[in-house]
Amino acid sequence: MLGVILGDAFGSAHQRNKIQDFELITPDSHWTENTVFTLATADYLLYGGEYEESYTRWYSWYPDVKGGYNNSFSEWAKTNGAKPYYSCRNDGALRAAPIAYAFDSLKEVMEEAERSAIVSHNHPEGIKGAQATAAAVFLAKEKAPKETISDLLSSIFGYDFKTPYEELQQGYQFSCLAADTVEAAIIAFLHSRDFEDAVRKAISLGGDAKSLAAIAGGIAEAFYPKVPKSLQNLVWERLDEGQQDLINEFQAEYVKALAPAQAA
Repeated sequence: MLGVILGDAFGSAHQRNKIQDFELITPDSHWTENTVFTLATADYLLYGGEYEESYTRWYSWYPDVKGGYNNSFSEWAKTNGAKPYYSCRNDGALRAAPIAYAFDSLKEVMEEAERSAIVSHNHPEGIKGAQATAAAVFLAKEKAPKETISDLLSSIFGYDFKTPYEELQQGYQFSCLAADTVEAAIIAFLHSRDFEDAVRKAISLGGDAKSLAAIAGGIAEAFYPKVPKSLQNLVWERLDEGQQDLINEFQAEYVKALAPAQAA
């Protein structure tokens, strides 16, 4: 889960920039609504309730997050999640990564990812994006080879992961749609050498960098041995105490192989 937040913050200052060499953290770097969504999912998995209640509650706690929320989500949250709004944006995918740690089978992960998405993003592509993201993190967590991850996700979801990264980068355009964001972020991960490289490749696509890097970062965190502490520290100090506590609680409950991210 921390990999999502790191990618979100690292990408926030580099939206739409097809850059190769850049500082991961700048004075403009910040966590965004992607982090709020992810923590809301983790909150639900830890304490139960209803997904829509958790998402609207976290929205009420952080109504003025830097960069803001899209208007459709804000209107939905102000109605306490009364009914979904058929969105095919990438928000449902961005909040799905914690689900991969809370269940023991790919089937359960995909079913839960659908439940998390459908409360707001009930468009087929919105649901598919959430399922694919959670499935990718789950397979990475289980240490499936990249070829297996690619083949299995292609078979289930119909994404095309055969495009070379360099070719994808050259033609990629900014998009907040789940179909565009999830496929591209997974390709960035598949072509990466380590966690930092996955995030850098996602950002360098020149699109919705914070979202691409959040998805790629969540998968890379699960796949590679560990996220360097130096990278964790760059973002950890930007989180408030409540956010830090929830991350540590989630890791203690579901990520058994890991110590808490940081001392609270």
